[in-house]
Amino acid sequence: MRRAAATAQLAAPVLLVVLAALFGAVVSSSSQTYFINALVMVSIVVALYIFVGNSGVVSFGHISFVALGAWTAGVLSVPASEKPAIMPNLAGFLRHTTVGNVPSLALAAGVGAIFAFAVGLALMRLSGLAAGIATFGVLEIVHNVLRYYEKIGPGLNTFSSVPETTGIRQAAIAAVLAICVAFAYQRSRYGRMLRATREDPAAASASGISIYRQRLVAFVLSGAVAGFAGGIYVHLLPLNTESLYLDLTFITLAMLVIGGSSSLWGAVVGALAVSALDSFLAEAENGLKLLGWFTLDLPAGTRVVVEGALMAAILIIKPSGITGGREFSLPRWRRPDRNSPAPASPSETA
Repeated sequence: MRRAAATAQLAAPVLLVVLAALFGAVVSSSSQTYFINALVMVSIVVALYIFVGNSGVVSFGHISFVALGAWTAGVLSVPASEKPAIMPNLAGFLRHTTVGNVPSLALAAGVGAIFAFAVGLALMRLSGLAAGIATFGVLEIVHNVLRYYEKIGPGLNTFSSVPETTGIRQAAIAAVLAICVAFAYQRSRYGRMLRATREDPAAASASGISIYRQRLVAFVLSGAVAGFAGGIYVHLLPLNTESLYLDLTFITLAMLVIGGSSSLWGAVVGALAVSALDSFLAEAENGLKLLGWFTLDLPAGTRVVVEGALMAAILIIKPSGITGGREFSLPRWRRPDRNSPAPASPSETA
């Protein structure tokens, strides 16, 4: 029974991703971009869930790992012959080094993990508001370094000449891989210990669980998945520092909260649902024809307003998210007990 339940908890989000990929493969090329972007968002939100969902500590700085992953994969995958024209101030070893798609993603994950470990050594001793503010400070530092330090990237310019290898298949595979990593972690003893610290820190400490160590493990793993997602993202479309900053921080947190921050199922559902809404509102801001005769033309910025209002409404009405913060489960069918007395007939009741 437990094995069947665990299988359902993994199969449900994977199947949802596969269905989104299959549907995205048959739509027009212009609409397919929205599906690919939604699948990339799944990877980012799942990375956020690995730490936030299991620890209960809100992080505003995870997009810094995504940005570092994007910069790593982007800089290393641009052909060496084109780097002097695009990034003339690039450091020597970066200027002459070019790797393929898969190695760039692996290196992006590695950089995300290393940086998460470096900052986590200090930050994982914090909790509550202090931890949130500290992670936001990390985001600010990374954003400004990537924006103005041109020895490691294009600086203020947008990445160009990065091979656009992230299609519907690669985005789906990346999302499934992120889901599998998150599922394996939450089912491991480390994931169970971290959730114990989330539910009752005092009891967990009394049981010999190191809150600091368990948070650091989750933070590093989350940083690796976020860096990997950043590599997938930069191979999808040209990015700049503003693309990997506050807007992305807000939208991914909204996805996690709306779906249900304490479950992997909620993270995937929230990412896909909010991505669909975001894509619809983006089209509506540019003028969207409905039913062939009615044009919906929303003012710029409507997306942020609607998504912010939706997140506030979810927090007020159902704080645990649309999935209730629970994993997907199959309905249970109870077998009738042969020893239990049969229900009385109407005549006997009378």
